[in-house]
Amino acid sequence: MSPVSARPPLLLLLLLLVCLALPLYAVEKVRNRGYRKDPDAEKCTGNDAEKANCTRHFEERRPAHLNNMFPSCLQGPTGNPGREGNPGTNGIPGTPGIPGRDGLKGEKGECINEIFEEPWRPNYKQCAWSALNYGIDLGKIADCTFTKLRSDSSLRVLFSGSLRLKCKNACCQRWYFTFNGAECTGPLPVESIIYLDQGSPELNSTINIHRTSSVEGLCEGVKAGLVDVAVWVGTCSDYPRGDASTGWNSVSRIIIEELPK
Repeated sequence: MSPVSARPPLLLLLLLLVCLALPLYAVEKVRNRGYRKDPDAEKCTGNDAEKANCTRHFEERRPAHLNNMFPSCLQGPTGNPGREGNPGTNGIPGTPGIPGRDGLKGEKGECINEIFEEPWRPNYKQCAWSALNYGIDLGKIADCTFTKLRSDSSLRVLFSGSLRLKCKNACCQRWYFTFNGAECTGPLPVESIIYLDQGSPELNSTINIHRTSSVEGLCEGVKAGLVDVAVWVGTCSDYPRGDASTGWNSVSRIIIEELPK
């Protein structure tokens, strides 16, 4: 084959290579153009931010939401603290806790027998005489024995009968109770008196009046057991005695009653 006849295939091959290379070159050029830096942007450093080109380039390149979050202005002074908020509502109650463990065993207590008091029962007695007709001025008139059940109780005593006193000059007689031979000291004696002033000359001082009277009182501190309760007649202090009479022509009686405190 001659050299002339071999050229056409070679030209065709070159044309084919050129056709394949041109599109690839165009694509690469477009890619490099997209990544190329703006020369003005490189100049925006430091204090160059106030330049017109830099500012316009920054605004074009920076998104709007970043401008709101990070403004380019200087930071202002700190504001005043805000007021306190309203108190919050109570929270939901918590669940009950775990029960605690049992405590230590206590010491053994003492056994005390409970004492029940018996209900109060009435306890009283009466001694009576149809006609004592005692004309004595000093001494015991009558007595009555009584059984006292408790030591912490009181005794109520009463003598009822006819009493009389007469004298020419002023006189005084005293009727009183004794308990086992002693007058009451809790708190004071149980007594009654009759005083008669000097009689008038016209009546010759012969007044003789018998009246039913009583001697009554309450005595504490008498021990339980048999108690001899007696009525006596005697003189008053600082006054002379007269002519006394007890139980004339009438019934006389002693009443004794035990009372709770």
